Amino acid sequence: MTDFVLGGLSGVPAGTRPDLLAEPTLAALTSLGLLDAVGVVEIDPAISDTAATQEAYGLEAHQLVNCVLVGGRRDGEERVAAALVPASKRADVNGFVRRRLDVRKASFLPHETAVEASGMEYGGITPIGLPAAWPLLLDADAAEEPLVVIGSGVRRSKLLVPGAVLAGLPGAEVSADLAR
Repeated sequence: MTDFVLGGLSGVPAGTRPDLLAEPTLAALTSLGLLDAVGVVEIDPAISDTAATQEAYGLEAHQLVNCVLVGGRRDGEERVAAALVPASKRADVNGFVRRRLDVRKASFLPHETAVEASGMEYGGITPIGLPAAWPLLLDADAAEEPLVVIGSGVRRSKLLVPGAVLAGLPGAEVSADLAR
């Protein structure tokens, strides 16, 4: 079992606290056999946003990985991807992601669309449990981190995940060009 401690966060294996996971997240962790490989920690939902989490728990920006949903249209078809980028960087939405999706214009999904399509709470969206058809674009630096903080699908908790586990998720594509 991995030690799920990062900064001031100390988590337990996700399988021991399913109440802290969104339904799609729990289903994905279960089906992938990752309930013991991923940690979960309960937090105050008021400090769920990246900057507040970083400050409250003494974390470095590169240890917090944001999951943003990006979409665009091509020939009437909506194409969506999840971009996983450390808080120390910004996703290259109109360059790398746009080209990867093969769309003319890529943009962040609107709040309501992101919540409905993911089945997760806004501000807690995680790559674990997103629709299988969506590529998971992962920044190469995040993939190399021993442990990162990501959403759990709900605002009241965070997941502590080895970067290698993120890189091994179905549909994950690791790239050094995703973010700057």
